[in-house]
Amino acid sequence: MKLGLFLPMLGEAAKLRELLIAGATTAEKVGFHSLWFPEHVVLVDDARSKYPYSDDGSLPVGPEAGMLEPFVAIAAAAAVTERIRLGTGICLVPQRSPIYTAKQVADCDVISGGRIDFGVGIGWLREEFDALGADFDARAHLCREHLAAMTSLWTDEVSQHQGNLLVVPPVRMFPKPIQKPHPPIIFGGESMNALRRVADLGQGWFGFHLDPAQAAERVHVLNGVLSQRGRRPDSIEVSVSPYLKPHRDAAALEAYADAGVDQVILMAFAPEVDALRAEIEQLASSLMETAAHLETRPRPHH
Repeated sequence: MKLGLFLPMLGEAAKLRELLIAGATTAEKVGFHSLWFPEHVVLVDDARSKYPYSDDGSLPVGPEAGMLEPFVAIAAAAAVTERIRLGTGICLVPQRSPIYTAKQVADCDVISGGRIDFGVGIGWLREEFDALGADFDARAHLCREHLAAMTSLWTDEVSQHQGNLLVVPPVRMFPKPIQKPHPPIIFGGESMNALRRVADLGQGWFGFHLDPAQAAERVHVLNGVLSQRGRRPDSIEVSVSPYLKPHRDAAALEAYADAGVDQVILMAFAPEVDALRAEIEQLASSLMETAAHLETRPRPHH
């Protein structure tokens, strides 16, 4: 089993650079497979939108706790690492310019030497969409069209897209990504519609805030949708983060593996450099041996 780290880069501005460098270099040194950076360009006071990963619908941090833009964080992490994969966890595709986003993905893939995992989703915070002038209600359709346009920008010498919600005239975008045909598209989201997007367009799924039993149920549903689309379960890499759930030990890894999970992504967060290094090192010392053992087990079929 692969182990990844979800690394929310938020906190005091004066400390963020050192926290990012410490997190990225320590994670690579101790053997983590991947690093994932979240996205919110703005937060708002007294949001009416409900955060889907807490019982009371509120974010676990206040609206003043801004985070680094994920592609900036990825570029910085790429500069101080050599092997660890770097992902958006997740990029809010429908609230962004698809052309600029395609450019950022491609350029980060180039400067990282082909290490980008493009984690994507449709978002939940209506107020953020409103601030950006993006259509929250059309976000699922926009996500599909934006990804279609981006795929052309990554793969075609002359790129274009003609859709119901988005038109990109014939243009040229270079450099192309190093990974061919393009970096893996990893869909976040746990709903049936999200799993359909995985089956239709994705190379991976990122389930968030799931315990092993919840992961097993969603993997079972995902495999059914894949079968309906004529795809095999092993055509998708399944990543799951416990996030705020307390499933961070060897027994939990075994249970996630039994659920059909390929990669467990654990959150690492601390406001000080030494504490962040210690947390990452502790996770590695307690879990890497089990993860390596599970790597040799065949993936179960549900």
